[in-house]
Amino acid sequence: MPDRTPQELARVEPILHRAAQIEDAVQDLRERRARSRGMVPTVIPYTGYGAPGWIRVLCRVILTRRGLASDAAFEGVRGWRSFTSVAVDGATVTVTAGGSSHTVQADRGGVVDAKVPIDLEPGWRTITLTAEGLRSVVAHVFIVDPETRFGLLSDVDDTVMVTSLPRPLLAAWNSFVLTEHARRPVPGMSVLYERVLAQHPGAPVIYLSTGAWNVAPTLERFLTRNMYPAGTMLLTDWGPTHDRLFRSGRLHKQESLRRLADDFPNIEWLLIGDDGQHDEELYGEFVSQQADHVAGIAIRQLSTSEAVLAGGRSRAQERNKSSEAPWMYAPDGAGIWEELVRIGLVDPI
Repeated sequence: MPDRTPQELARVEPILHRAAQIEDAVQDLRERRARSRGMVPTVIPYTGYGAPGWIRVLCRVILTRRGLASDAAFEGVRGWRSFTSVAVDGATVTVTAGGSSHTVQADRGGVVDAKVPIDLEPGWRTITLTAEGLRSVVAHVFIVDPETRFGLLSDVDDTVMVTSLPRPLLAAWNSFVLTEHARRPVPGMSVLYERVLAQHPGAPVIYLSTGAWNVAPTLERFLTRNMYPAGTMLLTDWGPTHDRLFRSGRLHKQESLRRLADDFPNIEWLLIGDDGQHDEELYGEFVSQQADHVAGIAIRQLSTSEAVLAGGRSRAQERNKSSEAPWMYAPDGAGIWEELVRIGLVDPI
């Protein structure tokens, strides 16, 4: 066999992990059965972001009976229902906005995450998404003004909602059993975000989580119900990949931070997380690599009981004192606001 060129090798798809091969076989069977029962591709739109000249389109394509996104919302039911939907592997989605249309393709889990060359004015805009030429849905995108220099990025678990996610049994309970009505918001965080954004109009808001895309509608309803500002959610897929049984949540966050730095080279981010997982370590790594992209880092300190449920508390606080970016620690939104005022990142009210 002749040697392949680097270009040919780059086009060769990696050999899937055995678990991924099994998952694909089961997925193919479920999809064929669902289509035979008359179910049709349906786009579940997620909020995207962009800048003049391009947008990042986020959505998921699943099969439903009527082809309505509302059929997949599962509002008011247990979380496990969101994991029973049938995704459309490799679905074709047409993106229409700004007088032009572009075609993108979903991944193995039916998720579309694509950068599309569509030019829109700064601010909140809408785009139209159509799967396989069927019913269209509207998705929101936030176009960042080129003059914007500040952004807010927030973790979700134990930062905006109390989840105690690291313990496997509690993670399963929160994801598959508990409804969003029973999830508790972290005190003062929504008010904190509102105050920060009031002093930085036009700033993009990103919610970064290791949660699965399946629960995006649930998270969005929780954020809306508890008065958090609208923004883009960057989630992941819990399934197997070509080289491992489960995707790495840590890698997902690292890659998301790097991509945001590339997408918005002139923005400094206020990074908000908690001390119960790996947020301090991840943010610290990002500061060491991209210090000019960080305005500050605010860490919500878990209560004693929350720290026990979360599997412990990070010990990174002392190490972070020598960081190039200012670090703030407080147990709730009110305390973080006071810290932001103290170091001069916001003006007192």
